[in-house]
Amino acid sequence: MNSFRHRLIGLPALALLITTAGCSSADDSASVAVPSPDATVTELCRKLDGALPGKVAGLSREDPEPRSTLTAGWGNPEIILRCGVPRPPKMIDPKVAEGHDPDAVPGGVNGVDWLQEKADDGFRFTTANRKAYVEVAVPGDVDSSAALIELAPAIKSAIPKGIAD
Repeated sequence: MNSFRHRLIGLPALALLITTAGCSSADDSASVAVPSPDATVTELCRKLDGALPGKVAGLSREDPEPRSTLTAGWGNPEIILRCGVPRPPKMIDPKVAEGHDPDAVPGGVNGVDWLQEKADDGFRFTTANRKAYVEVAVPGDVDSSAALIELAPAIKSAIPKGIAD
């Protein structure tokens, strides 16, 4: 009988747990993988986080989950910025190292050099020639040139020129 009573008491608790787990918050923020760079790059990324604009390409800043100074977002679908990402494999390609990269944004954008890669739902841009790699994912329906232009001043002020790694 005692065992039966414990099962009865456990059922409402289990039902509450299942109900709570099934509910989602009203927050529609995207979930983003947070990079894990070394301490030097992390400090540069924190500096960048403080310099980022409140709006990019006309979209308001809405940071993704989990909250981190290494990630930022604007709009929905979001423009996602991740600072301190590893060097993209494409940047290791000898043709890229020799300056013959067909995916480089010619001349950079407002003083920031970028590698451009096609993604499933738009484009992914990664800074080049900076002490930290900054990746910006831009959905296909967002003006990527406006996003890069508006992010350039913050990147230039926070991430010095040089070679990461």
